[in-house]
Amino acid sequence: MAVALVLVAQLAHALATNPGLDWATFGQYVFDPSVLHGLWVTVQLTLLAAVAGGAGGLLLAGMRLSGSPPLRAVAYGYVWVVRSVPLLVQVLFWFNISYLYQRLSIGVPFGPAFFSFPTRDLLSSMSAAVIALSVHEAAFASEIFRAGVEAVDRGQLEAAASLGIPRGRQIRRILLPQAMRTIAPNAANQLIGLFKNTSIVSVMAIMELFYTVQVIYGRTSRVVPMLLVATAWYVLLTTLLSVLQHYVERHFRKGEQR
Repeated sequence: MAVALVLVAQLAHALATNPGLDWATFGQYVFDPSVLHGLWVTVQLTLLAAVAGGAGGLLLAGMRLSGSPPLRAVAYGYVWVVRSVPLLVQVLFWFNISYLYQRLSIGVPFGPAFFSFPTRDLLSSMSAAVIALSVHEAAFASEIFRAGVEAVDRGQLEAAASLGIPRGRQIRRILLPQAMRTIAPNAANQLIGLFKNTSIVSVMAIMELFYTVQVIYGRTSRVVPMLLVATAWYVLLTTLLSVLQHYVERHFRKGEQR
């Protein structure tokens, strides 16, 4: 215990007294309007990708758990491909989608097109980033949902069915409460990972948090203090998400503690 306290004190002293950390510059930029705008863009990217990816994950999990072999094969193929390709590659692919398809059309499959739009005008950098993050998120979310459902003892549902309990009530009162105990912590970890992974879209020159501090330290040459600014905001929001995770997990464990 004493050794740990000494090490923590040494670390705090080193952080406070090292002139290379330049805390004056940190204080100057931590609440700078451009940094706060970058933080807001990061939050927007996280929320949009979490909602779209979560919806896609639910759909894919339903397909994996269905009795249809073609649906299971399609969902498995999607998860396999997306999990095999690095997120940075996916982001760059969607950013350059207009190189492959100059126009998007709505019409009869393999037939005439009724409407046609230039891909470059329809898909902005922000839209491409949201799509890339959502596609990636859906693959991992589907596995979390599937694992949560499969963790529930099927015998409980069979017993409920034998008692004549309707299918909808079985899902609401038996399946979901137990599945969420497995899904909640993994989904929260995935959300925290998504929040930090938004920094990857800096390669698309989107003014999210990390790209914003890159622009500032490129102008001021204050690399380390600006990285500390980004770190402070990432740590703060990750801590808030961890607190939310704690209360969500506690909520779904209520029935387990009785």
